[in-house]
Amino acid sequence: MKIYHSIEDFPSNINTIVTIGTFDGVHKGHKTIISRLNEIAKQQRLESVLLTFDPHPRHVIYPDDQELRLIHTVKEKTEALHKTGLHNLILHTFTKDFSRTTSVNFIRDILVDRLNMKYMVVGFDHHFGKNREGTFDNLLELSYLYGFKIERIQPQNIGTVTISSTKIRNAILDGDFKKANSYLSSNFSITARVIQGNKVGNKIGFPTANMHVESQWKIIPKKGVYAVKACVNNQDYFGMLNLGNRPTIPDDSFVIEVHLFDFLGVIYNKELKIEFVQRVRDEKKFPDLEALKSQLKIDEINCRRIFNLIR
Repeated sequence: MKIYHSIEDFPSNINTIVTIGTFDGVHKGHKTIISRLNEIAKQQRLESVLLTFDPHPRHVIYPDDQELRLIHTVKEKTEALHKTGLHNLILHTFTKDFSRTTSVNFIRDILVDRLNMKYMVVGFDHHFGKNREGTFDNLLELSYLYGFKIERIQPQNIGTVTISSTKIRNAILDGDFKKANSYLSSNFSITARVIQGNKVGNKIGFPTANMHVESQWKIIPKKGVYAVKACVNNQDYFGMLNLGNRPTIPDDSFVIEVHLFDFLGVIYNKELKIEFVQRVRDEKKFPDLEALKSQLKIDEINCRRIFNLIR
């Protein structure tokens, strides 16, 4: 997959089939769109192109409302898209000026004239252009006018529920990873750098790696204890992760700390990818560290059972 960081960088001599969107999470609905994009590209001898934006358009258009958190960082989204067989990814910087582009100008000047679009694949609820004024009916009219074909992908469902990034975000915020992971094409994960902690875990027999998430937009699950998986030095480990303010410890700063089962080694300053599998319990305050240690032993047993490490 070739990556371009602006529309202007894309070669002008390639005939393309294009899809557009934020593609946050690269969920199963997104993968259906990309699969069809690649299928048509092969049939029509075109190059598949996914045009997406950074920052997220909502963060630019509504500067006073910065509450939206994202399932994927740009790096995570790029890695997920790389696995789909997509030919080209354009990560275009989204600005206020760009947001003012009308739907007609967007199709004619950018997609048709600049990206040589011959075919377009869109999701069932796709809107585009200034104030999201462009609808699928508008696209049909413009396809006749500017000589490209278009196909709309129907909504993808799990049971009776239509998959969407919003539903996945809500499930993550609720700590419901059975639901979130069933919608995603792979388990929800956090990629973070390991930093120095206060070493309380070492004192009670549960050493932890404290995680620092650098992206300000990354969605963080509900506070509590989770069964997780991690890869360290190309080796997979199971573990348990605490996310919250550790009310038992006087330092009540927010932390993400993971204890990996059967792991020996130093991983400070390493980048870890942690996959969330299941929520185990709420965060709670214990009367002392000994009581906390007793609960952590129970948590470990419960997490090991989730991974079928004990019966």
